[in-house]
Amino acid sequence: MKFSFSNPTKIQFGQGQIASINTLIPKEQRVLVLYGGGSIKKNGVYDQVESALDGYTWEAFGGVEPNPTVETLDKAVEQVKASNIDFILAVGGGSVIDGAKYVAASAKYEGEGWDILTGAHTVDDALPIGAILTLPATGSESNGGSVISKKATKQKLPFMSPLVYPKFAVLDPDVIKSLPQRQVVNGLVDAFVHVCEQYLTYPQNAPVQDGYAETLLKTLIALGKEVDNP
Repeated sequence: MKFSFSNPTKIQFGQGQIASINTLIPKEQRVLVLYGGGSIKKNGVYDQVESALDGYTWEAFGGVEPNPTVETLDKAVEQVKASNIDFILAVGGGSVIDGAKYVAASAKYEGEGWDILTGAHTVDDALPIGAILTLPATGSESNGGSVISKKATKQKLPFMSPLVYPKFAVLDPDVIKSLPQRQVVNGLVDAFVHVCEQYLTYPQNAPVQDGYAETLLKTLIALGKEVDNP
């Protein structure tokens, strides 16, 4: 058996860790903050990001939807190219982070971004990405995968590349505390299913991998009980 294992994403966990992004993004880089429907402006996360980016040249793009679409994300790509953006900061859940990966790769490609999803183009360059996670569920903050939809053709396709691994991911438990119980439960179920997908499929006879999965599943079950009885 042969394999190569690497996870280059730096995890910043703890209360108040959003402030640490000013030590993780080089000051000279122009930053695009990518976010979703606007909940981060209600729960204080946007204000924390704004404070942490004091002294940076940055701008924002909002409106990334659940199951992000190429139609929306291509507008962000246009903004990135027009503003000579150097770094993508995704602030949101899995959909926003998936979207950031597409934007980061498409911004370095002169053709149609959808080519990345169809396999017509293999990602050979991408802008660096950072993530501030607001909903734990998919694990997109620490992997190189992304799933993007195309409304025009009703397609939903994945792509993977080591070049779109986030450089860092900020996980602040205070942000999760601000979520409605329903969203937390949905996130737990999402994470549980993702772990089951790799646990119940090939390769077989992988005791270390299975051990990771079993521990994660047990932990998620325990967390579910905590959410049910806070």
